Amino acid sequence: MTTSFELSPEHEHFRSVVRDFAANEIAPYVAQWDKDSYFPTELIPKLGDLGVFGIVVPEEYGGSDGDFTSLCIAIEELGRVDQSIGITLSAGVGLGINPILTYGTHEQKERWLPDLVAGRTLAGFGLTEPEAGSDAGATQTHAELDHDEWVINGSKAFITNAGSSITSVVTVTARTGANPDGSPEISAIMVPNGTPGFIVDPPYHKLGWHISDTHGLSFDNCRVPMDNLLGNRGEGFKQFLKTLDDGRIAISALALGCTQRMLEETAAYAKTRIAFGRPIGVNQGVSFQIADLAVMVEASRQLTYRAAWLKDEQHKGHKSVAEVKQAAAICKLYTSEAAMAATRIATQIFGGNGFMEEYPVARFYRDAKILEIGEGTSEVQRILIARGLGLPSH
Repeated sequence: MTTSFELSPEHEHFRSVVRDFAANEIAPYVAQWDKDSYFPTELIPKLGDLGVFGIVVPEEYGGSDGDFTSLCIAIEELGRVDQSIGITLSAGVGLGINPILTYGTHEQKERWLPDLVAGRTLAGFGLTEPEAGSDAGATQTHAELDHDEWVINGSKAFITNAGSSITSVVTVTARTGANPDGSPEISAIMVPNGTPGFIVDPPYHKLGWHISDTHGLSFDNCRVPMDNLLGNRGEGFKQFLKTLDDGRIAISALALGCTQRMLEETAAYAKTRIAFGRPIGVNQGVSFQIADLAVMVEASRQLTYRAAWLKDEQHKGHKSVAEVKQAAAICKLYTSEAAMAATRIATQIFGGNGFMEEYPVARFYRDAKILEIGEGTSEVQRILIARGLGLPSH
């Protein structure tokens, strides 16, 4: 079927380049990295050389000024080999680079973007707090102006790319006052790594994404220059909501990579695993489930790349923010839940082997659950979709 968002030959060539890179530079090592909960900082400059961090960044800052669809292709292909590496790219661009690129001053972009694009450094995005997850407006971290400095106090939770040896900066949301209606004024402030009072907590012991760098952060009278404000004061919450819309499409690409890999693994296994004297793929109880995986892959691919195309068209001024927001919520909801179902099905088809860490389906099973939580839970996506349909919110 030909659609307006069908991938171009250039897109498909780029896919093959990223796929070859993942096969050579990532696949041989991920099982050990996962076992050791090791974040491979040595891989990040190689990804920078591949150009994936700079896909949507203008050439003046070291990027290739490409489209959002290409970024999704890269995330899908990396996620097909390992979800932790996929989220490292997704968060590195969508949550690290994108806020600076979208809302930063020219000086802020010149300072931070070239190293981030090259993979010499990573940036984080500090929104979630111990008591403010889906309810991000309940942010308790606060920042007060003291002459020409922001003094930040509070904490953040579950922040990706926030505590590695190459993390350069984390952008955090903080209360900086009150709006006329009494609601909290929330602003975004950039905090360089190594700033006194910026404390990186020990890494989490996680169910999945063992290779991904994830930390809690604390701020104890952390002082940064007033010029570290990102965008306009009081618009931090609005900025990050828009950032999350883009991130949801990227997470969909990551989920698609997961489901695609489960289809490949189960189809191959069903041809070679012998039970009762014949390949298990002969059994309809197995073959029908693999057929269902194929449907999940196709549906996930259509939803993801349609949303990515809408994002690219919005950038050109041809589509509205509301269209992208609705498409992002729909594709994130479906693809994340499909990935979770796909890993469950794959583990069941593999039987006892699926429960063994020697087989990749076990790692993907552990990694898939967070897809239904990060970048907005499935419940939040349903709320957004309902609102997009004009249903009453209260």
